[in-house]
Amino acid sequence: MMRKLYILFVFCSVTTLFAQKKASVKDGNALFQTRSYVKAAAIYEQLPATKEILQNLGDCYYYNFQMSNAVKAYTQLFTTFKDSVQKEVYFRFANAMKGTKNLEKGDSIMKIYLGYEQNTQKFMKSASRNSKDSYKLEMMSKGQNNGDFGISFYGDKVAFSSARNGQGKSYGWNDKPYLDLFSATVNEQGQLVNVETFPDEINSKNHESSATFTADGKTMYFNRTADKQIKVGEEVVANIKIFKAELKGGKWSNVTMVPFSSDTYSVEHPCLSKDGKQLFFASDMPGTYGSFDIYVVDINEDGTYSLPRNLGDKINTPHREQFPFVTSDGTLYFASDGHQGGGNLDVFSSKKISDTEYDKPVNLGSTINGEMDDFNYILDEAKNQGYFASNREGDDHLYTFVKEPNKLQYLVEGEVRDKKTMELLPGSTVKLYDQNGTLLEEVLVGKDGDFTFNTEPNKKYKIMAFKDFYIPAESEFETSQSGKVYLDLQMKVESYYDAEDIINKKEDGTVLIELENIYFDLDKWDIKPQAATVLDVLVGLLKKYPYMEIQIGSHTDSRATASYNLKLSNKRAASALEYLVKNGIDRKRLSSVGYGETKPLVVCPKNDCTEEEHAINRRCTFMILK
Repeated sequence: MMRKLYILFVFCSVTTLFAQKKASVKDGNALFQTRSYVKAAAIYEQLPATKEILQNLGDCYYYNFQMSNAVKAYTQLFTTFKDSVQKEVYFRFANAMKGTKNLEKGDSIMKIYLGYEQNTQKFMKSASRNSKDSYKLEMMSKGQNNGDFGISFYGDKVAFSSARNGQGKSYGWNDKPYLDLFSATVNEQGQLVNVETFPDEINSKNHESSATFTADGKTMYFNRTADKQIKVGEEVVANIKIFKAELKGGKWSNVTMVPFSSDTYSVEHPCLSKDGKQLFFASDMPGTYGSFDIYVVDINEDGTYSLPRNLGDKINTPHREQFPFVTSDGTLYFASDGHQGGGNLDVFSSKKISDTEYDKPVNLGSTINGEMDDFNYILDEAKNQGYFASNREGDDHLYTFVKEPNKLQYLVEGEVRDKKTMELLPGSTVKLYDQNGTLLEEVLVGKDGDFTFNTEPNKKYKIMAFKDFYIPAESEFETSQSGKVYLDLQMKVESYYDAEDIINKKEDGTVLIELENIYFDLDKWDIKPQAATVLDVLVGLLKKYPYMEIQIGSHTDSRATASYNLKLSNKRAASALEYLVKNGIDRKRLSSVGYGETKPLVVCPKNDCTEEEHAINRRCTFMILK
């Protein structure tokens, strides 16, 4: 589609001269400047990999949405010449990466371009969840690669652009036949049937595309490339114009160019408002925010037009906004690669606020938008279905869609983070409970630190996040009657060692509750008053944190035999455990182990410890397990 009708269709008069002599940079650049990207790429592939050649080669593939080849060229460019690459190339490189489904790498490159981080996967999940609709898709011309796009409603038929005639000359952009306009009916299976070409009054030797019709079908606006090429900067192009035609006596006639078309810039993708009083289109005319913007003109009763009005910076960005479509309530649908999306062109919608203002555009989500170009969205509001175009299969294809209620709206999503550092905590467990406290579902958080649950409308829920050595966090919420719930829950869990001074994390990763030592009489394991006082502190801590689990360890000095000391330490550890149970602590949260003399804090030469050193080795430890 010539890069989504950047379309700037090119009339390339390149002969076989270049094939008859050794490839040169001059030859490649001459082709590149006329946007003969296929032939230019073939020459660049034969030449030494300079900065200019690698950038142009990457662009040749990028503009023909051959993203794997584009990534290869751009990667070599950035590896060798990163410090001197133009900023705009970062944008194309990032989208080429996304086009190959390498979203993480694409985001890292886009961060350099934008100056701030993007998380495409997370954004598209959010966009999909928040969209009130999801889309069921069906390709309309299976098994064919005709470059179909530019679909519009044409009475009880559709009109669309295609290279399916396959005759005559091809254009240099992608070496495919020139585009013509066709009409067709759509059968119950969503397939294009009874395909017919528009007459020669409409289809010429040039490109025709993107038709739009008045409600009575008697007036038609469409795109046609200019008859002559002009030099714009370093490029030689034939720009795109909008033409108007009238149906009289069953024939299209009075084909005239609209006055706001020009040889020096393109106006493309015309779309009439439902009442026929406004014509929306895309253009790169002077005054855009960059590349192509969406414009509108008023159609006066006498057939004249107002001056084009740019729809403003809520709609338009420094990149491409194209393929406008307007519903009866004024909602604008359009394609953009400037607003955040899945990569390359995505379809967005924007509510009309006033005659001159639109709301912030909303991405339609991943059931219709993918990593490649998705565009040319049109909607039959009465049937809740429509059509759009995409090159997700490698070439432009038309798709029919049916809008369905978005079940993803019943999702709740969030992240688990450390309360102090705000770092994500992969490996956390998150549980969903109903209002009666019944566990409904639990998930183990992955490397992205996020979680998702299905919920139902008009119900109350509680979510709890668990992580070893952390205090569980919880959040309660209620879904609406419609079921929509957007909860960006940041479950901030605090570590025990951040919350309590007596809890410390050791270098080896163990987390200990540091209490006064518990002393036992010689050869005894019963809990004395001093030991009970210490254990009462532990009881209070365990009641404060009801999900904490600990291990009680008992150690002896090295006097007596090893087997005797092991048995004695096991009895002392078990005795401490029983004290905790008698004071209300669930046995399931406790374990005990005797280490005997195997883990002394003080190792004495020749096992000749002082009384003070023996006392240090006789101790109880309290290690947090969860």
